[in-house]
Amino acid sequence: MQAIDGNKDVNKIYGWIEVGGNGSTSNKTNASKGIAANAPAAYDVYSNTIQLDQAALYFERIENTAQKDHFDWGYRLTLLYGTDYRFTTSHGLLSQQLLVKNSQYGFDPVMFYYDAYLPKLGRGGSVLRVGRYISLPDIEAQLAPNNYTYSHSILYTYDCYTQFGANLTTKVNDHWTIQEGISPGCDTMPWTTDARVTGNVCVTFTWTNGANALNTCDNTINNGKYAYNNLTAFYETYYHRFNATWHTDTEFWYQYMKDVPNMYWYNSGGLYAKSATTPFPETNGAGVNLNFGAVCEDPRAPAAQQSARCYAPEWAITNYVEHNFWHNTASLNIRNEIVDDIKGQRTGTPAIYEEHMVGFDFWSGSTITFRPELSYTKCYSKYTTPDGKPVSCTDISAGSSIASDESQVLGNGAIPTGRGKTESLTLAADLIWHF
Repeated sequence: MQAIDGNKDVNKIYGWIEVGGNGSTSNKTNASKGIAANAPAAYDVYSNTIQLDQAALYFERIENTAQKDHFDWGYRLTLLYGTDYRFTTSHGLLSQQLLVKNSQYGFDPVMFYYDAYLPKLGRGGSVLRVGRYISLPDIEAQLAPNNYTYSHSILYTYDCYTQFGANLTTKVNDHWTIQEGISPGCDTMPWTTDARVTGNVCVTFTWTNGANALNTCDNTINNGKYAYNNLTAFYETYYHRFNATWHTDTEFWYQYMKDVPNMYWYNSGGLYAKSATTPFPETNGAGVNLNFGAVCEDPRAPAAQQSARCYAPEWAITNYVEHNFWHNTASLNIRNEIVDDIKGQRTGTPAIYEEHMVGFDFWSGSTITFRPELSYTKCYSKYTTPDGKPVSCTDISAGSSIASDESQVLGNGAIPTGRGKTESLTLAADLIWHF
């Protein structure tokens, strides 16, 4: 933009290219088959590889909200190509790349929306946003420069990513901001059969001149019944600034789906046909499983004790501690978290996960960012296999660990190698070139 017009126009074009790589104790990645062995880690989900995470291009105009004299408007179009498309994909929008082909690389128009600034609505004005936008809660964000670190927390990985609809943000006064909106649900487009009329309400209270902020959010208000990523989710996020160089962010969520099919029937090796009493998780026209079911009962229990559907909840908490140094050209990033996937509906394996990460963010001039980090993930499986080992919950493609366990119980599967892997260590880094 500087070369085009001295960066004077309100319409901007910009972007970045992000390349990342990692070395991990997880070694079963097969990108050509869509096996991402670093799961549940993200976005460095393919272990022991170098990859193009994001090539992003923005077209935008930001509305002027620093005045109360007149109406103003803005827009944003964000085009994304890379491995990270698999996290932003919305069902019904070029989603065959992931949900049918399970491609390593793909394209996704992550954001396309129009903003209308209404200066007289609320003490500080209001912004009405219509289109596809990033889901309102969370410390983290999908686009690389908006995130503290290269990797993401497990809490964020299995959360709601984008929605398509309308949201109104109103600054009530210097302390209170209210957001309310409507959409067809998480990560799904309104023309799909999974669309549900979904409301959302978020309230932020800020005090001590922005040094503290508490954000409470009910992000998906609908019947909560099983559909593609139809999460009912409640969030609490707290930000605190200690001083000019240290701050911390903490996020907690509880989310669930109701009437989730029992994975027992899906993983029964063809012994059961799909029916009301032996339901399968949702599949597309090609028979690809679009959405995990739940491990409703102990998979070692006989069929007579297996339910058709169940309530599948999970909870998580993550904390970031951040320190800026070198005149804000670098930062220390520390992340600790716990995630309890009670029925395995999100990760595919019922387990409690803990993750710990330390990393750095270095700027070279105004265009290059380098972010190295080291992370450790440990999981505690809720079940053991017939050979007495814990069900693997690292170094295996998502969901296949519990599927293997159930097939063994039913006598339809061989015991895979690498049983009982429950921890991983990953050294990763990315390089972002901004333009």
